[in-house]
Amino acid sequence: QVQLVESGGGLVQAGGSLRLSCAASRSIFSFNVMGWYRQPPGKQRELVATITSGGTTDYADSVKGRFTISRDAAKNTVYLQMNSLNAEDTAVYYCHARPGYINYWGQGTQVTVSS
Repeated sequence: QVQLVESGGGLVQAGGSLRLSCAASRSIFSFNVMGWYRQPPGKQRELVATITSGGTTDYADSVKGRFTISRDAAKNTVYLQMNSLNAEDTAVYYCHARPGYINYWGQGTQVTVSS
């Protein structure tokens, strides 16, 4: 069983920054892809950013140029650096990992951006 533990959420003013962390219970290279999703209030969960085992990254258009996904293999951790936050970024952010055909999710961390 894989465990993903997110941290780093909180309340931030518009224009500010936060860094989310996702600590995995095993080597992050055992996953084909890891990433971050978010679920804004009253909306469906949406993709934010992904990183493959080979290091290829991808971003939702709404966060390109503002968010950066990265990883630290020694810590089995994936990060999401979020800059220039705005109210539309308010959501519960979930870490995701897929070693094959099974999807694993973290418990979520709340990010609230005040305008």
